[in-house]
Amino acid sequence: MSATLDSEKFQKYFNDAPLLKVPGRTFPVEIYYSPEAERNYLDAAIRTVIQIHTCEEPGDILLFLTGEEEIEDACRRLRDENSSLMKASSEIGELRPIPLYSSLPPALQQKIFDDPPPPRAPGKQPGRKVIVSTNIAETSLTIDGIVYVIDPGFSKQKVYNPRIRIESLLVSPISKASAKQRAGRAGRTREGKCFRLYTEQSYIKDLNEQTYPEIMRSNLGSVVLQLKKLGIDDLVHFDFMDAPAPETLMRALELLNYLEALDDEGELTKTGEIMAEFPLDPQLCKMLIASSKYKCSEEVLTIVAMLSVPNVYIRPKDQKDRADEKRRQFEHDDGDHITLLKTFQAFKANHEDPNWCYNNYLNIRSLKNADNVRIQVENIMKRLGLDVPVSLCKLPILKRRDTILP
Repeated sequence: MSATLDSEKFQKYFNDAPLLKVPGRTFPVEIYYSPEAERNYLDAAIRTVIQIHTCEEPGDILLFLTGEEEIEDACRRLRDENSSLMKASSEIGELRPIPLYSSLPPALQQKIFDDPPPPRAPGKQPGRKVIVSTNIAETSLTIDGIVYVIDPGFSKQKVYNPRIRIESLLVSPISKASAKQRAGRAGRTREGKCFRLYTEQSYIKDLNEQTYPEIMRSNLGSVVLQLKKLGIDDLVHFDFMDAPAPETLMRALELLNYLEALDDEGELTKTGEIMAEFPLDPQLCKMLIASSKYKCSEEVLTIVAMLSVPNVYIRPKDQKDRADEKRRQFEHDDGDHITLLKTFQAFKANHEDPNWCYNNYLNIRSLKNADNVRIQVENIMKRLGLDVPVSLCKLPILKRRDTILP
């Protein structure tokens, strides 16, 4: 059973359903806390990695950080520290930092499963990997060889502000459940150690028991639309497992009314019934419906698909200028949406070639996901009787489908 799952809450919600526990095989993990609060957790994390590498028994390290920029900065600093250590002593093995975050190309993500560096000479200290990751490594995968975990106590969480209708990623303290899950990463294959870069009192008093439920920090437009489709009208008193704020529900109702998915009495309209068939945000659903009328469905399908997947543009920290130069060939004066469209059309014109994606700093996994989303949404449109007519779009760039960019 996952350490982050509140099983009693689920039992209570489902009328005291029976609970079956399937224990996993884990090894003991020693927990170490900082004696006092750290002023800069990134500096403290780098110091801790170096101390482990120079003083502890062999075994790989997993360091949790909050995002791509922080991770790449930490990897750069660790490479510099490793160079200094290896110059200072021939006894110390290589320390190899490996980044891990969702927008990293798949081939680079696979490096976390590589073997650690061998000893520099027979009988010398072996090298070790240090995987610097977001909370993607907290629950999504298990990496053999991890013996040491460094937990600064922060992660990025999606937060929705209903007043300004904007979602943002904010750095926030993790929960106790997440801290336990992180520590457990060190005990998968042998006994391990977890170094928490916060005090024990902070763990006891400051961290919440569970992560704040996502439904309470998300845009509820799609949720409300689906509930309306199911005939549920009393949303305020609906039996949510975790009830969202009334203001968030009201903002979702206002949005759906503005999009003409709900009438002034809060009832689902014909447009709303069609929108509810798409697994997309309401704004994108309305755009698809309107595209059929304006005879630009081909282009809007692509834009919707590209907006529904992670960022397709790769911008390595040490190749920013080159990546920016490549991206400029896709840019269009009419904005980011047409830039996304042009990027996808070039991807298809080049026959989805992985080498072309690599040379143009594009994430092939995201582009293929966009292609799959596009096919799925197009099939839904056809099933609903929405025409996908030949495009009458006037933008010149949209008609140059045979252009193959270098």
